[in-house]
Amino acid sequence: MNNYETLYVLKPTLTDEETANNIAKIEEILVKNGAEILATDKMGMRKLAYPVQKNERGVYTIVYFKAEGTIVNELERNLKFNEEVIKYLTVKYTKQKEVAQFEKLVTAANVVREEPKAVEVAVEETTEVATPSAETTPEA
Repeated sequence: MNNYETLYVLKPTLTDEETANNIAKIEEILVKNGAEILATDKMGMRKLAYPVQKNERGVYTIVYFKAEGTIVNELERNLKFNEEVIKYLTVKYTKQKEVAQFEKLVTAANVVREEPKAVEVAVEETTEVATPSAETTPEA
């Protein structure tokens, strides 16, 4: 199995739900064809270097996965026919240095995905401490 990274850009006019559905469909294509998804990095809305299909911005997503070469052809065929995808690029990591960098990217993408959960827990803990109880309020 080879290491791959696929970057694709979705139309900026999609809602968050439509964006999530498109990302899930693309991941489903990979899994159904035997790929192992290592990480997904949702980079969010960004400005494009040049207009693509009259769009100045796009929703960037990177999927890191291990798969056979034939799966990449199937993925790119589906990306080409998906009207919501305005650009895509797949990179294969083969050399030892490239594979080492690939593993760092996968680790970084997984860390970014886990950080928001830790922040949410910290926010919940501080809000519980900050709420005053009814027993300590003085009566007027």
